[in-house]
Order: sequence, then C-alpha cells, then structure tokens
Amino acid sequence: MFNPSREQVRTFFTESWQKHLNSQVLTPLETMAVDWIRQHPEYHDELLRKDALNAEYTVESGRTNPFLHLSMHLAISEQLSIDHPHGIRAAHESLAQKVGAHEAAHEVMECLGEVVWEAQRLGKPFDNDTYLELIQRRATRN
Repeated sequence: MFNPSREQVRTFFTESWQKHLNSQVLTPLETMAVDWIRQHPEYHDELLRKDALNAEYTVESGRTNPFLHLSMHLAISEQLSIDHPHGIRAAHESLAQKVGAHEAAHEVMECLGEVVWEAQRLGKPFDNDTYLELIQRRATRN
C-alpha cells in the first residue's frame, strides 16, 4: 500500500496543478487530481503559494486544508471506480441524482471523515460497514 508523506502529497498536488497551467502532459492520476482542483477554484491560489508545502491549516485559522480535501476526493474516486466497499457506487449514484456528483462526493467525504475519526479515536480498524451504512443513510433520506 502506498503511504505518501505530507510533503509528497502536497508536492503531487502543487506540481500537478503547475503542469496543468503550463499545458504539460499529465499522468492519469495527475489528470484526476487536476479535474478535482478545477472544481475547487478556492484552492487555486493556495496551490501556487511558495510556502504551500509547509502551510498550516488549523481549525482555529478557519482554513480548510486543500491537500486533505483533494486527497479525500481522490480516495473516494478510487473507491467508486472499484465499488469498494461494495455498494458505495450505487449509494453515490443515488446521492448524485439528488444533489449532483460533486456534492454527492462531499456527502461521502463527510461519512469517510466520520469513520476515520471514530477509528482513530477508539484505536480500532476502519469500519467499511459503518462507512457504507452512513453513505446509504444519506442516499435514502428525503
């Protein structure tokens, strides 16, 4: 399993965005990253900051961490592409019909964040069943 460092993740996103802006050839993963970056214009300037690799995004500062947000988009895209956990693709599609694909991804992201936080808090493994249940609950609510 690939487990990049904070610096590697930030370098990946900043270099992907710079390559896009310079009309350079992108890898498939960079293309996916750029697609998400383009959907988040609020992050464009952040990704071009000279100190982007070292910037801090604390709750107190009220700034969303663009690298975490974009990384979660990529993780969810991968989950949807392989339908893992099984049923996530159908739940996402159901959500997307109600709120649009991007907002559906944000709904899934909320569920992912909740399950990751709970696993870390309790020192337990990630719970795919709870994750999928939370997504399905959002997909079926009125």
